[in-house]
Amino acid sequence: MSHYLFDNNAAETAGRFSVLEEHYDPVSTRQLALTGVTSGWRCLEVGGGSGSLGDWLGARVGPDGEVVITDLEPRWAASRSRPAHVHLQRHDIVRDPLPGSGFDLVHARLVLFHLPQRLAVLRRLVSALRPGGWLVLEEFDCGWTPVLAAPDQETAALFERVHATLMGLLEQAGADPLWGRHVFGAMRRAGLTDLAATTRAEAWVGGGTGMALHRHNTDQVVGALTAAGVTDKELALFRDALTDPAFVVNSYPLISVRGRRPAETTETTR
Repeated sequence: MSHYLFDNNAAETAGRFSVLEEHYDPVSTRQLALTGVTSGWRCLEVGGGSGSLGDWLGARVGPDGEVVITDLEPRWAASRSRPAHVHLQRHDIVRDPLPGSGFDLVHARLVLFHLPQRLAVLRRLVSALRPGGWLVLEEFDCGWTPVLAAPDQETAALFERVHATLMGLLEQAGADPLWGRHVFGAMRRAGLTDLAATTRAEAWVGGGTGMALHRHNTDQVVGALTAAGVTDKELALFRDALTDPAFVVNSYPLISVRGRRPAETTETTR
């Protein structure tokens, strides 16, 4: 099974998914709608997490379509009821056979970011598309998360230190914190056409729901952070900063890229 720093069996997972749904689902659904997804399409949602986006796709394609939602740990999505044309399955995109082919649309958000095999997985996702089908990848670029306001310089410096340590842990686990800025080029090299990209970021204020993502992430790996040199006192001050309205950071920029598998000359695309 593929390794993630943020194991989705952990208690912090539900809180993380809640933040992602609130702050990034509106971005993702806009990007998916731009592909023209409509009744009758077959869609694959990779690393579906809580299942919110797969369910949105299910409503969009209707009973004449099909949506397959996959995840290493599908129990979070299994808590939702869904119609018969939306399927949920446990799946490792690195090692398991693809759950079908000829999809009109394949989507993954914050999945390849974590995978050392991300370029090979990208090629697999392209191969799952029908000619003319769309791939939408959405990934963070964690290299631009400046502190926008802080009660003092010490608080800003502490956030930057703890955050940099967390990024180091991600890299050790095989993730690429800067992957978001490389997705467009990687999709172009994979042979996709009609490429387009947008970037979404906003200010996260201490005490707000967005800032809770930093709390859930650091709480889940507190042992690794302390082993890397972050003290208990620093972690306590870090948590205090996340609840202070005087402390504001830039959210993780989400870079959304969409592109099409070239159509065969004998096929008319939708």
